[in-house]
Amino acid sequence: MSLIYKTGTALLRRLPAERAHVTTVKLLRKGLGPKTGVITSDVLKTSVGGLELPNPVGLAAGFDKDCDVPDAMLAAGFGVVECGTVTPRPQVGNPQPRLFRLYEDEAVINRMGFNNRGLDHFSNRLIAREGKPGIVGANLGANKDSEDRAADYVTGLTRLWGHADYFTINISSPNTPGLRKLQGADEMEDLLGRIAETRAALTGDDPSVPIFLKVAPDVDVTQIDRIVTQARTYGMNAIIVSNTTLDRPDSLSSQHAGEGGGLSGQPLFEKSTRILAEFAQEADGKIDLIGVGGIGSGAQAYAKIRAGAKAVQLYSALVYKGPQLVAEICKDLEARAKADGFANISEAVGTGH
Repeated sequence: MSLIYKTGTALLRRLPAERAHVTTVKLLRKGLGPKTGVITSDVLKTSVGGLELPNPVGLAAGFDKDCDVPDAMLAAGFGVVECGTVTPRPQVGNPQPRLFRLYEDEAVINRMGFNNRGLDHFSNRLIAREGKPGIVGANLGANKDSEDRAADYVTGLTRLWGHADYFTINISSPNTPGLRKLQGADEMEDLLGRIAETRAALTGDDPSVPIFLKVAPDVDVTQIDRIVTQARTYGMNAIIVSNTTLDRPDSLSSQHAGEGGGLSGQPLFEKSTRILAEFAQEADGKIDLIGVGGIGSGAQAYAKIRAGAKAVQLYSALVYKGPQLVAEICKDLEARAKADGFANISEAVGTGH
């Protein structure tokens, strides 16, 4: 079966990047995806931000923007699937081409621009899967032409409340002009304050559904303490570190290295892991962290965990290594935890400091 998926991945890579992605989603909707099923063990079970996961390996937002195939991706073995980014109104995103594979670097550059079918479609998809097993989150964003972007997050939270297992406030995409300004002190104060007020109105005194904050790897390290403090003050349950980067490392050798947009994949691993460790130091265990950026192996997933992440997410590596990568990483994580004498993967969190 692994050979079949490796062959399929190789064939899809012959298509232009965005067409390959659209084709992949269509195939998954037809039931042609992997059937690995739930991957779990006493070693791999963990919790993050109030979620109990069968394993700590999650699918990052961006793969399933419209919540079309969450169950297919859960069937691939992911412990949690994050869909989106979804904006209140549908939008086409940026002009094509806007997705580029950097083969030599095992990387991807995208400037998609939150292309999605909007909350109506996303909500209907979540409602259609109610009662099914597996944890599915909603990554919320703002429309490019919105006059009040904070209000867009409130709209998304309100509309999808009761349907998603958790929410991510995505203020770190580099492909919506001005969006990262929401990471500023005053802007974040306003946004998170409004999110907290909305959550309180929806739940009363019981914030039953976790809400995460997703930040950029390009954040000024001097601002990390402030971001952690604001996230905790307004009841965020975890911080996702990190989104794509605008940096272009000198090591890039692909012909597409100069394309605009966010860089993900292997070249992001070192930087995102370093920023994750900075967040872990400032958080000091007082808020959970999820590590994202450049994970393509069990060793890299374990490095994120040892840097302070209670769970990890990946996406870009699937382009090069196929869906069997999830099972491979879980197997490797379990072996590494056991080799280090840990009864559970959570015991490894932060041990690399």
